[in-house]
Order: sequence, then C-alpha cells, then structure tokens
Amino acid sequence: MDKKHIDPTESTVHTDFKDNMTYGEYLSLDQILSGQNRLSDHHDEMLFIIIHQVSELWMKLILHELKGAINAIENDELSTAFKMLARVSKTQTQIIQAWDVLSTLTPSEYMEFRDSLGQASGFQSYQYRMIEFALGYKTPHVLKIYEKNLTLHQTLKEAYHELSIYDAAIRALDRAGIKIDKEVLERDVTNTYAGDESVKEAWLTVYRNTDQYWDLYELAEKLVDIEDWLQQWRFRHMKTVERIIGFKKGTGGSSGVGYLKKVLDHRFFPELWDIRTEL
Repeated sequence: MDKKHIDPTESTVHTDFKDNMTYGEYLSLDQILSGQNRLSDHHDEMLFIIIHQVSELWMKLILHELKGAINAIENDELSTAFKMLARVSKTQTQIIQAWDVLSTLTPSEYMEFRDSLGQASGFQSYQYRMIEFALGYKTPHVLKIYEKNLTLHQTLKEAYHELSIYDAAIRALDRAGIKIDKEVLERDVTNTYAGDESVKEAWLTVYRNTDQYWDLYELAEKLVDIEDWLQQWRFRHMKTVERIIGFKKGTGGSSGVGYLKKVLDHRFFPELWDIRTEL
C-alpha cells in the first residue's frame, strides 16, 4: 500500500515517523529555541530569559519525580521512590548552579531592561508553588494569584488538595506498625503541616532502630536531602536578588529580598530536623 493511503491512526504511521524523526523534531527544538523573545535590545536580557526557562524545565522534572515518588510510597514501593527522590536532589543542584550564572548580571545591566518585564515576577512561577504543595507547604493566597487563568487555577487547585510527600511518608510509618495519632493520619492535607509529637516519636523509633526500619530510615534521609537542597536554592535565590537589585521591591510588587529571607525559616519536615538534637 502506498504510504499516502495509510490510515493515520495505524501504528505503522507512528513507526514510519519514528524512523524518519530527527533530533530536533523529537525535542521540539523549533518551539523551544524560538521562545526567547527579548522585549528590549539589551544583550543581557537573553541570559535572564534562558536562566528562568531552564529552571522551569528542571522544575517540571522535579514535579514529575515527586508525583511518582508519592505514588510509590503510597504503594509501599520505597525502593522505587528512592530512585525518584535521588533524581530530585540531583536536579535541585542544577537549579542552584543556575543562580551562579545569573549572578554574572550586574545591577547596571539589569536596570537597562528591567522595566520591560512589566508585572512579570518569579514569584508568579506556578510550578514552584506546586513543588511547595508537593512538599506540604500550602497557603490559600497562592491560588488567588492565578484566578484569572481558569485552566491554571484548576491545575493548582488539584495540586493543592493532593497528598504531600511528607503526608505519604507519615502514612508509611503507620503502615509499618509505628504509632501515629489518628488526628495526623486524618488531617486536612490542604493545611500546611505544622508538626506533631507522635510523628517525632515515630521518626525517633526509626533512627534508633535502623536495622529494623532501614527503608523508612533511607526515606527520611532522602527527604532531608530534598529540603536541604531546597533551602540552599532559596538562599542562593535571595543572595542573587540582593546582589542585583539590593532591597528594592521586586517586579510585580513583591517584597523581594525581605520575603526571600523570611521563607528561609520555614521547615517542610520539622520532625526530621528536631530529632537530630535528641538522638
């Protein structure tokens, strides 16, 4: 049969396309490499755009891996989750290093094109907010930022109501026979997790009996890795912003460095840090 008469729904068409597919087609490079649209004539705006686009791609991968890890933990497939969480940590190192590249932008250079950004701000990164949701930090005001975009708002709302990775880990503790208070297991997961004594005692049991609870011990350390790297990312973000704009307000009216310093005090998995003092 001549190829032009083949039913386009048949798998042979896909196979034929795969055999003839180029590197650029597979990666959709036309779309990716045509997306750096400078709004000024300043040379360094290209750096600014690419750094943020690359970071968003890495965040997409982080979300993909976190979602997979949560599902794996819920199904007691902890070894599968470990691989995904290790990948998250490695990906986080790439985002952190991106700040080193962006910090080559001087205050004078940034001021040459900053007005072109209008109200656009990194604080509007919905993927970063979804990462916070997946780690258990949920604040309702975030949803209001995206109310005008109904599709995006719905995506965020669904993520907001999903189980965080720490909630999944706590449930895994309970399934392993380590007592967790019922109120914690049945808590409203749309609220930011604030800590619980029974959870702290459960993690102490794990850390004091690593041979018996090795998988849970490894899970805990993987979570600590992720929070550690996230805080390092936040710190590098804060210092890069301070280096480039000082204590000016950010684009979009954000408080800039002041806000970034404040969030450094937030802990996603408080008991995993608290028990280190008690061990």
